[in-house]
Amino acid sequence: MSALLSPGRSRRAPAGPHGGPAVAGRRRGRALAGLTGRYLTLCLMLVVMLGPIVWQFLTSLKGREENVYGGVLPGSPTLDNYARVAESFPLLPYVGNTLTVAALAVTSNCLFAAMGGYALSRAGWRGRRTVFTVLVATLMFPFESVMISMFLTVRSMGLVDTLIGVWLPGAVSVLNLMIMRAAFLAVPKEIEEAAVLDGANEWQRFTRVFLPAAKGALAVVCITSFMGAWDDFLWPLIVLTDPEHYTLQLGLKSLAGATTVNDQRLIAAGAMAALLPMMALFFALQRYFFKGVGEGAVKI
Repeated sequence: MSALLSPGRSRRAPAGPHGGPAVAGRRRGRALAGLTGRYLTLCLMLVVMLGPIVWQFLTSLKGREENVYGGVLPGSPTLDNYARVAESFPLLPYVGNTLTVAALAVTSNCLFAAMGGYALSRAGWRGRRTVFTVLVATLMFPFESVMISMFLTVRSMGLVDTLIGVWLPGAVSVLNLMIMRAAFLAVPKEIEEAAVLDGANEWQRFTRVFLPAAKGALAVVCITSFMGAWDDFLWPLIVLTDPEHYTLQLGLKSLAGATTVNDQRLIAAGAMAALLPMMALFFALQRYFFKGVGEGAVKI
């Protein structure tokens, strides 16, 4: 009726409960812009994180005659650099030493972090909050500020130039304690009460109730412990003096030394070879790792 009375005015569509078409269009535009921005950010992070690894892998495939900085893609891909790595230094003994330290670190961290996390979260004793606060406060001290005292302690125990001396300071980390504590706190109290009513003692509740419920967090501890021990360079450099006891990271350092005149292709091949065990462990435990992340194991 109003349109008949005012023929010069344009007819508008009735506004919906959330506004008219123009408002809905603006909302769709903002949502699309936000989605595009998130994807662009993720793509940028992917390039920043994976770019160096991809460049290193492609460099390891370049032949001796190719210019390392001449282009990204290898002209004639070859695995010759990987064979040269095995010939340049004792790769297998170094891998064996590193695996020994990493296996000790994974075992001790999973065991002690689980027991310590349970004691800090479920065991009823006074002062556990104070102890936990003190442990968290130790994270503020960088490794460089305590490495001299650590070295003096290890030396007084006669563990210098031994793999035990490399492993001992990282036998259990505060971060892993926090992860396991958070995982145990996430277990509903009703489950623990039901176990108590069934007659389970403290050890049975720990091994049969809480540990199975924290498998994801244990996977996170396992992966982070292995990565920490596998990638560690500074502490083995301080403790180890005999080349026969070197870990893989110290062995890779020798590739950049006088023996190979800084051959970037060889260094890239060694770095990629050192990366393979960590990738294998991650893909083997990724299901439990993401489960642990989903349960809030790393939200400490």
